[in-house]
Amino acid sequence: MSFFRYIFLITILVGSTSIGFLLSKSYEERLKELKNILNLVNILKNKIMFTKKPLGELLEEISEIERKNEISKIFIKTAEKLKKESFEKAWQDALYEETFFLNLKKEDIRLLETFGNMMGKTDIEGQINEINQFLILLNGQISNAEEEKNKNTKMYKSLGTIIGLGIVVILF
Repeated sequence: MSFFRYIFLITILVGSTSIGFLLSKSYEERLKELKNILNLVNILKNKIMFTKKPLGELLEEISEIERKNEISKIFIKTAEKLKKESFEKAWQDALYEETFFLNLKKEDIRLLETFGNMMGKTDIEGQINEINQFLILLNGQISNAEEEKNKNTKMYKSLGTIIGLGIVVILF
């Protein structure tokens, strides 16, 4: 009987530690996703400046380059929807469809919404200026995400282990 008790206690400790690691992983994923957005928007900015192609074509090209990350799905879906509706509507629809699968916070999503509201309404120079403003705000979000990650990942990992040890001590 004591063998099963030890297995049970070890399972509790491993489970609570795993939960702590999973909670800390969301902070790392959010930072990674924001950096992917930064990369994709920089590519979009450069393509707008140098190729002068329509936004739909540019989004398709960008989504082909960066197919491996979850953020590129927003660009892919926007390019598909852009054939039927305005950029703003296509971006909003794609954003709402994909944000469920991402680790972004509400303020990150609001920032992405403003990006969709800005694009496709002005000439090339106006779009470049709007992208530059967006990139400044996005860099601020990345800095905040790095601070939160540094602060919270250690805390959740430690807390998961400590809570598990506490439960094991109480039950032992």
